[in-house]
Amino acid sequence: MKTLIQNFVKDEQGQDLIEYTLLMAFVALASAALFLGAGNSITGIWTSTNTQLTTANTSVS
Repeated sequence: MKTLIQNFVKDEQGQDLIEYTLLMAFVALASAALFLGAGNSITGIWTSTNTQLTTANTSVS
């Protein structure tokens, strides 16, 4: 990894910079898509848990 970073810093070709930028953009978009998908799952879990807790609290009271 250290060698990769050193080569990246020393390399002055513009093509490599564009490739790394595109790769980073792809990773960022993929991460955003995963987070958005996980957000819906977390909302569903939170709603279900809240409903169960409310039901349990009502039956105890």
